[in-house]
Amino acid sequence: MKDPANEKKTGSSGKALGVVLFLLGFIAALVVGWVVFPNLLYSQKTQPINFSHAAHQDNDCESCHALRADGTYTGIPRIEKCKECHESAMGDTEAERILVEDYVAKDKEVPWKVYAWQPDNVFFSHAPHKGKGLECVTCHRKVDDEKTLPVYRENRLTGYSISTMKMVECEECHASKGASNNCEICHK
Repeated sequence: MKDPANEKKTGSSGKALGVVLFLLGFIAALVVGWVVFPNLLYSQKTQPINFSHAAHQDNDCESCHALRADGTYTGIPRIEKCKECHESAMGDTEAERILVEDYVAKDKEVPWKVYAWQPDNVFFSHAPHKGKGLECVTCHRKVDDEKTLPVYRENRLTGYSISTMKMVECEECHASKGASNNCEICHK
């Protein structure tokens, strides 16, 4: 014959065990989602040579990072721009030697990995943002004292950098500044 008191104890401990197992599963899912998956999703790559923004502080950003008349970004500076100052070595670092010998002397472009490359379906012009007086660091990392480039983390599925701005960041800024969030503003 069944003992009702013993059955009640077993039921309570079974529920407690179920709650504990649920919580352990939930915590494990959070760890996988926040730690394991991102580390699997993003590969880490290094730039072909180290670039020190700190060593280039004599120049303003636009000396090397130019904009077209329509405000679109011309891209990472071409080797011709580097040649303006680096026709010969300007220092004794390994990065300088590689730049001059492997790229400048051979008139070969440095295959930089772009931290903030926008998806092909996004049209972005810096012109209206600069016209509103926004500083580069509003959207881009502060590089003034950067002596070494950060690791480039690339999404294995999309090929984009983890640093590429997400649409929600643009939308939040537009909303806070009273700018339009109409889709056709950025998506052409």
